[in-house]
Amino acid sequence: MDLWRIISFTLEVALASTAIILLPGLLLSWALSKSWPGKAVIEALVSVPLVIPPTAIGLVLLIALGPVSPVGRWLHETLGWEVAFTWRAVVLSCAVVSFPLFVRQARSALEEVDPAILGVARTLGRGPVACFVQVHAPLAWRGILAGLVLAFTRALGEFGATIVVAGNIPGQTQTLALALFQQIQVGREWEAMKLAAISTLIAVIALAWVELLTRSRDRAMSR
Repeated sequence: MDLWRIISFTLEVALASTAIILLPGLLLSWALSKSWPGKAVIEALVSVPLVIPPTAIGLVLLIALGPVSPVGRWLHETLGWEVAFTWRAVVLSCAVVSFPLFVRQARSALEEVDPAILGVARTLGRGPVACFVQVHAPLAWRGILAGLVLAFTRALGEFGATIVVAGNIPGQTQTLALALFQQIQVGREWEAMKLAAISTLIAVIALAWVELLTRSRDRAMSR
């Protein structure tokens, strides 16, 4: 078992999946921070990955992007991409399961910005997009960053969806969570404990950072 390769691959996948969800997640969070008809339905749909089994998510992705699916064939014939049982499937599954966490955190941060400040920006001639980019998002940056860290942490520990759509292929799709599962299966408890400790350490560091960001945001808002 190449431990450092597994750790670096897991970190790369988590970073890639977090980068993928940043723009669409931020735009959706902005939309959900406002009131409009049908908002509750979209909120429910976004939260679905949080409440259904991750293996069900993996199955849906496998059916949608597998080699026999129309999308899978199009990607292969047009771009030369294989998705299922490749690193791309790992990134995609991590992005899907971590997306709701980022959206919920970012939306909360955007909703906490004082509407009066946004109103002043609009009266100064800034349109909706300029107001969001120049005023709204910068004021909520701590919460947005905390959401990204939460999504990154969730991606680090993703297992269920990944093993279905990407498999557990050493050196190709194997992350820390999958390697931990494999070591338990073959009876290498000590190796599994090392992987569990590494995963826990990374998660604790990331979550501690989120807590610091949240506290600094609360102090800034109370001033």
